[in-house]
Amino acid sequence: MSYIGRNIENLASRTKLDSISTSATATFNLLLNSVAYVPSSAESLTVSLNGVIQAPQSSYTVSGSTIVFASNLASSDVIDFILAERAITLTTIGSGTVTTSNIVDANVTTAKIADNAVTSAKLASGLLPTNTPAFHVELSGTQTIGDAVTTKVQFNTEVYDTNNNYDNSSNYRFTPQTAGKYFCYLAIKGGVDGVSRLSQFSIEIRKNGAQIAGSGSDFRSDAYGLGSFGTCTVGVSLNGSSDYLEAFCYINDQSGANTQIYGGKASVFGAYKLIGA
Repeated sequence: MSYIGRNIENLASRTKLDSISTSATATFNLLLNSVAYVPSSAESLTVSLNGVIQAPQSSYTVSGSTIVFASNLASSDVIDFILAERAITLTTIGSGTVTTSNIVDANVTTAKIADNAVTSAKLASGLLPTNTPAFHVELSGTQTIGDAVTTKVQFNTEVYDTNNNYDNSSNYRFTPQTAGKYFCYLAIKGGVDGVSRLSQFSIEIRKNGAQIAGSGSDFRSDAYGLGSFGTCTVGVSLNGSSDYLEAFCYINDQSGANTQIYGGKASVFGAYKLIGA
């Protein structure tokens, strides 16, 4: 990845280390404000001895916070100055150190999200918001219901049920354990046994036993035929503990014969949690 800005060497600053009194030895302590100073290398120092700039590595080396000259100095020698480069270190941000509190919402835009950066693994781990809990169910076969009786539809085949919140074997209801606003949909196809005519057909979505959405048709003044199809949708708030959703259907046959709800893809029921609502 390219670096934008001034070159690293231009970011370096220089500081003069504490004065050193020479003696008949080759090794001297390096101090900055009376504190031991450890240079990064011999090349990071500029050393003037008796008015002559010394060559690093050949004239002197460094070891920790000491400078070691190639030969012993005399007490008459003068170390005019030692300048040390103090480079600015660029630190790499550690993994996992940036949290939501460090991010301003307005600063996150689609332009700043790399293509394909949102993966199913990140969705599954909860790092990104999802439309769950969610479910979609069907009837495994035809459900026979009583004539002119509003009956719960026994959707018993789960296409998906992300959080196992739909009961497909006893109550046939969706009870999400996550509070929020949900979008719910219902589509049902039903009819009579083929020897009579349909009079009325209606479907409804109920929350805690009370109707919150529905649709229907009335053919009593004009016999329609053997079957009908209804759909309805609704947005609903669920408390995430006890609220539940169910599907019901009403079919009235002219002669009181058997009435049926057709299975497979003909009749479906589902819901999902809305993001940000």
